[in-house]
Amino acid sequence: MSEMFSADLPNQDIIVCIDALVEKYSKDEYSFQIYKAMDGYQFLTKPAYQVSIGTLLKQQSKKRISTSALETLSIIAYKQPIAKTEVESIRGVNCDYTIQKLLEKGLIEIQGKGNSVGRPLIYGTSLKFMEYFGINNLNELPTLKDFSQEVDSIGQVPED
Repeated sequence: MSEMFSADLPNQDIIVCIDALVEKYSKDEYSFQIYKAMDGYQFLTKPAYQVSIGTLLKQQSKKRISTSALETLSIIAYKQPIAKTEVESIRGVNCDYTIQKLLEKGLIEIQGKGNSVGRPLIYGTSLKFMEYFGINNLNELPTLKDFSQEVDSIGQVPED
């Protein structure tokens, strides 16, 4: 079947076609749009329709992540590949339940086994993680300087 799509098309022609489709589906008459994700494109429901579809399917369109799960997920995202014991060392609490829930949601995945004693499982983020947070690669994760603000000696943010 891949032979059917092996025509040699110039990249510029493909980009022109994609741009035309993006423009077409951006019109109000369509309930979905084309969205660039990682190295490809997806048809996604427009935000205006997400609530309606969630109601029809009797589920939330995006389930909330608990604070502890978000903390654990952050550590895994920034420190990956990482073993559960390292995550627990950083958080200071047992993470068995939280890691299991993140695996069930598909936001993290097992990437192999470590070389340390006991060969612990090593975790990293999944493609679903990137889709969920709307990023194309891990380089798009915010850095510490994105959150930092200059603080004066009394602890107040200086005024310009």
